[in-house]
Amino acid sequence: MDEMRPSSGAAAHLGLASIFPPGLQAIYGESRRLYPDQANPLQVTAIVKYWLGGPDPLDYISMYRNVGCPGQDIPEHWHYVSLGLSDLYGDNRVHDLLVTHGFGFELTFRLKREAGETAPPTWPAELMQGLARYVFQSENTFCSGDHISWHSPLDNSESRIQHMLLTEDPQMLPVQTPFGHVSFLQIVGVCTEELQAAQQWNGQGILDLLRGVHIAGGPWLITDMRRGETIFDIDPHMQQERVDKGIETDGSNLSGVSAKCAWDDLSRPPEDEDDSRSICIGSQPRRLSDKDTEQIREALRKGLEIKSKSVLPPISILHFSRQSKSRKNSLESESSAAIVPHELVRTRQLESVHLKFNQESGTLLPLCLRGRLLHGRHFTYKSINGDTAITFVSTGVEGAFATEEHPYAAHGPWLQILLTEEFVEQMLADIQDLSTREVSKLPKEYSWPDKKLKISVLPDTVFDSPLQ
Repeated sequence: MDEMRPSSGAAAHLGLASIFPPGLQAIYGESRRLYPDQANPLQVTAIVKYWLGGPDPLDYISMYRNVGCPGQDIPEHWHYVSLGLSDLYGDNRVHDLLVTHGFGFELTFRLKREAGETAPPTWPAELMQGLARYVFQSENTFCSGDHISWHSPLDNSESRIQHMLLTEDPQMLPVQTPFGHVSFLQIVGVCTEELQAAQQWNGQGILDLLRGVHIAGGPWLITDMRRGETIFDIDPHMQQERVDKGIETDGSNLSGVSAKCAWDDLSRPPEDEDDSRSICIGSQPRRLSDKDTEQIREALRKGLEIKSKSVLPPISILHFSRQSKSRKNSLESESSAAIVPHELVRTRQLESVHLKFNQESGTLLPLCLRGRLLHGRHFTYKSINGDTAITFVSTGVEGAFATEEHPYAAHGPWLQILLTEEFVEQMLADIQDLSTREVSKLPKEYSWPDKKLKISVLPDTVFDSPLQ
């Protein structure tokens, strides 16, 4: 539970900074640099701190009134700054010092001020707490260019602003605290079509387009919850001239997603007790080992890098120890401790496979093929319901255990599928209807008998078994 109150920043302004923890002093100092006349801003603060058992990880969210920059046509707005993702205290109360001093960033948000508004709305504080809960619970960190599918108006209204991109705050400079470097990542509210474009191309490209459209954010990327038009409504040529050309030239930076997905090995009977298929609907999947999990994380992390060659690190050289208490990066499973020792889980070549996706995941297949594999990269679907992972790789990806001779290969619950450029082009033609993203009748079936591959797009309910 949160409450809004004036901060005690005035004490620090009067020279009593010693009463504040050093990490807090550093972030307050950067805020005071921007807002010297707002030393005592309104704050939303957790009544019961997270380190005392409360539900909200952010100790405070400060709220400032920013006058904008009339010369650049930047409107007046509210500026929200979080305190709590970085290490404010330098002890073990929040962040395990054996791991790191905090997550190394704080969140900010800029909301257009409505005419006659005298106090900042507090709903952005709850939005920021929600994102912070995700970071603390998953130990996944954010970086500039990331996109967040929210699927709901950010302020619980009827707004079209239902998703988020992240970028560097245009005014808040990174600070060095006694406990490490802290940067400021700004939340930018976007429409569904803009999120989809970011998924298909890359977040930074869409952020640049938003900066060039005044009503869509402008140079400081200020969120206007009343915005009713996307950048593609405003400029119908932008999709084809900027986004489509960008995908064709650069490919997509999206290297993987958490998804509702499953796969079946059609080359062996399902009653086989030694079947190590990643998911059988209604059965308990085998766990990913720590080493497999680390390789998937590396696959996604390396997939974000623009390289001449995309590389999957070989399983044999990967080292990850739960005892090391290392921060988890994207896509590590919460239950990745191996049930079967890694050395005893062999890689199997499969003759025929059946892939299953829900509609949202299925609509990303054209992106996976066109934006990733045709550019010599890879793309991973990591199940949100278990340890299933499906990685598509192109012939240009090094280190994969799927090969042109054996294009379907599984290591425990992790399936790799190697697709040649010719087959990718064929698949793109056959699944063209998935590119529309319109709700259609399910299930959808796609089959390539000569390749012994089948793909089904199924309703969400198929994946909602309590055993997943």
